[in-house]
Amino acid sequence: MNNLRPCYHFNSAIVRTPSASVVRGLRAHECGDPDYNDLKMEHQAYIAALESLGLDVTVLPELTAFPDSVFVEDPAVVFSEGAVLLRSGAASRKGETGQISPILHDLFETVLELPENGHADGGDILVTPKSVLIGLSQRTDSAGATGLVECLKILGLHGEIVHTPKGVLHFKTECSLVDEETVLVTRRMAQTGLFDGFRIIQIPDGEEPAANTVRINESVLVSSRYQRTIELLAQNGYATVPVKTSEIEKIDAGLSCMSLRWFRR
Repeated sequence: MNNLRPCYHFNSAIVRTPSASVVRGLRAHECGDPDYNDLKMEHQAYIAALESLGLDVTVLPELTAFPDSVFVEDPAVVFSEGAVLLRSGAASRKGETGQISPILHDLFETVLELPENGHADGGDILVTPKSVLIGLSQRTDSAGATGLVECLKILGLHGEIVHTPKGVLHFKTECSLVDEETVLVTRRMAQTGLFDGFRIIQIPDGEEPAANTVRINESVLVSSRYQRTIELLAQNGYATVPVKTSEIEKIDAGLSCMSLRWFRR
């Protein structure tokens, strides 16, 4: 990827207000239902954090018919060069793509669509300076990943298909980019060899959900629940912005899930 700026340099974001139906969101592990009011407060704090880091945030209205629609990262992937509409491998989420399509057509000159024979979730897509990594998972299949690679070519970007470790919901559940050369990963992800060539910072055992951070300009958005990870990032020279995630984690979500981020030219 030939970027004139770091791939974590953003000035724009899209989020969606959580609806009351979010308490019925999908989950791989039962941790109890989230409290709706507390989750709304977490979401509002998340928006405030994005704005504090210099992003112009577009807030979309709630979608009661789609409990997981607060996780706006999954139905699309966005870049300065354009956007790609995706199609979730979760049946209950497929309609979210049509809901986000109009705003993407308003904000981007180029909006592409994933071919109809494949599925892909944004949570399986990690943008690095070298390539756009697309992790095969329960939500992203080979046809969807291959179709996305072709869409990326049209945007002038390079896609690379990789395998998400077994038992991991989304590729970015256990990894994130914290600078141009460094990734934050769980022990399980570190052992895959997928990040050979990167400097690796390994999450302390027991704090695996903390691997889903978001680097935005000069700071790293990180869950406030995981103090050892926050300390580890600080020791490595990163400025962190802790954000509460107690409720969203009950429905298998992390920080990257709740926004689409890009540099708007």
